[in-house]
Amino acid sequence: MSVLLTFTDRYAPLITAIGLVIVWEFACRVLSVPAYVFPSPSEIVQAASVFTGAQLFNHFRSTVEVVIVGFLASIAISFPVAVIITHSPLLSRTVVPILVVIHSTPIVAVAPIIVVALGAGVLPRVVITCLITFFPLVISLVTGLRSTPSEILELSRSLRASRNRELWFIRMPFAVPYIFSALKVCITLAVIGAVVGEFVTAESGLGYLILFSTSMMKMPQSFVALVILVVLSLALYQLIELVEKRWFAWSLPKRETA
Repeated sequence: MSVLLTFTDRYAPLITAIGLVIVWEFACRVLSVPAYVFPSPSEIVQAASVFTGAQLFNHFRSTVEVVIVGFLASIAISFPVAVIITHSPLLSRTVVPILVVIHSTPIVAVAPIIVVALGAGVLPRVVITCLITFFPLVISLVTGLRSTPSEILELSRSLRASRNRELWFIRMPFAVPYIFSALKVCITLAVIGAVVGEFVTAESGLGYLILFSTSMMKMPQSFVALVILVVLSLALYQLIELVEKRWFAWSLPKRETA
């Protein structure tokens, strides 16, 4: 019994996923749902054989490039902005409301404007991806940098530690859990941003493939691209989690490092 409970506890997500797929397949067959309305898992698998490996790889590579570049650009911009906001109350009161307004604007509504301003190509898709991930990163970085206990900061200043040493050796270690929490959320948002950009302007990519297949009423093919996007999001999330456990295990609760 204990072995069964251990097995169930360890593989509960996988068992649940398999169960949902079986129910999905059974419901589509019993209700005779047409493939152009909502395909069954078996029809999606059959549709995957329509594509050649090169076709899927080209669409996959186009999406991954936008996700990675937009995500890295967001990190590169958000870090200095967060540091400035943390050290300057005046800029904090000035910049944060602007960031809130930008984040509150629906990215789907802004995307066509960005395309018109920057032209068709990869750049507007990267900008859209960067915009959708930028705000959560900044807010989490600021929260993490401000989470340092005040008595430790006072001690460092009494020892005449420089601003740089205070940032890198005192504030940053306390901010690490916040940073990785934001990175995990934002990497999935980066995939969403890339897909939104491909919906607006693209001739390749998984988002473009979904849009094209749906317009041709080829729903099984669009679901193939959707499954790949889900797998991509999960893989990138797990990659960040692996980096956190491998090099920043000291910042995790003991139960997560076990």
